[in-house]
Amino acid sequence: MIDKQKLIDRFIGYVTTDTESDPKSDTTPSTAKQWDLANALVTELKEIGMKDVTIDENAYIMATLPSNIEKDVPVIGFISHFDTTPDFTGANVKPQIIENYDGGVIELKGVEGLALDPNEFESLSLYKGNTLITTDGTTLLGADDKAGIAEIISAMEYLIQHPEIKHGKIRVGFTPDEEIGRGAHKFDVDKFGANWAYTMDGSTIGELEYENFNAAGAVVTIKGKIVHPGYAKGKMVNSMYIATDFINSLPRLETPEHTEDRQGFFHLHNMKGDVDHTELEYIIRDHDKTQFEARKEMMQKLTNELNSQLGEERVSVEIKDQYFNMREKIEPVMHIVDIAEEAMKQANVTPIIRPIRGGTDGSQLSYMGLPCPNIFAGGHNFHGRYEYVPVESMQKAIEVIVNIAQLVASK
Repeated sequence: MIDKQKLIDRFIGYVTTDTESDPKSDTTPSTAKQWDLANALVTELKEIGMKDVTIDENAYIMATLPSNIEKDVPVIGFISHFDTTPDFTGANVKPQIIENYDGGVIELKGVEGLALDPNEFESLSLYKGNTLITTDGTTLLGADDKAGIAEIISAMEYLIQHPEIKHGKIRVGFTPDEEIGRGAHKFDVDKFGANWAYTMDGSTIGELEYENFNAAGAVVTIKGKIVHPGYAKGKMVNSMYIATDFINSLPRLETPEHTEDRQGFFHLHNMKGDVDHTELEYIIRDHDKTQFEARKEMMQKLTNELNSQLGEERVSVEIKDQYFNMREKIEPVMHIVDIAEEAMKQANVTPIIRPIRGGTDGSQLSYMGLPCPNIFAGGHNFHGRYEYVPVESMQKAIEVIVNIAQLVASK
């Protein structure tokens, strides 16, 4: 398979390019700096020999690996996103390369006393003897989803260099702004022209996912009344106290830190306020559509109850759906999951088929007419300073992509 050092160099080139997205921006991409990597990817795709390489006005990249067989087989696609989360800085990433990991504590040298400890991060025990790429503790790494991009481009390069490997037409796509829920919003499914695709955006080696959360975002706004505290009796309304009542009225154990598997949650991820005005930002998640709708109704009911207790309209909530569980779109075409599972087994990777406690571009794309399960990219501890990726997992992901291409061509 592809040279290990070349893969490392390619990946590090991507992660050291800052592509943090911005949920407060109304442009696409949401940050101008995403163009830096997008334009570089276009150049690289052309250099390795991909055809029909395009980038549109919103930085959506598409390219083609033409078929090298005579018979007609389905057109398949592979998709990843190049932005990184705004939850933690991705600027000035300084990767650490740990050769032949010994299973011990890894010092993150950019922050004194900070380390990746296998007693805290049990997944490290899976990768003794591997080459790990970590952060230095000051930034995230960006394996979500620059590992996926490195794997797709490396797999395409390998197929181009090995024409004896038979495959049908393959399309690749790279998107901006996935981390702020917009990665698929302006993706042209018709132009992409694939029968189905796979996002390379999972975590642990072997992950294969075709279920994800139903997702919504909610903004709760509380209006208070500011009055000089010395003369406030009967006049002041402190919006932060009302916000506290709202927070405490939601089920305390139905939060991310208390749930797992298919269990849903309410997640308060941002709050800001003063006496006069407080704003709470939530995400709402549930795999079950009925329970998902019930969670949204609970927030609206709580809003109404607080206003009733206050005797006036001081609390409002705006809820917007973000994406839905792609399971109902994948189940009618389960052979595409079976192909990925077989491709993993051929690569001596044990498939781990489980629901995503999150979402990918694939969930939205599936509802846009492009069925799109999710495959591991290999990284761990996304969106923070403890992120790392084993290079060997990335190599296996490349092998899985190549195997999928061969399997589709042989059907």
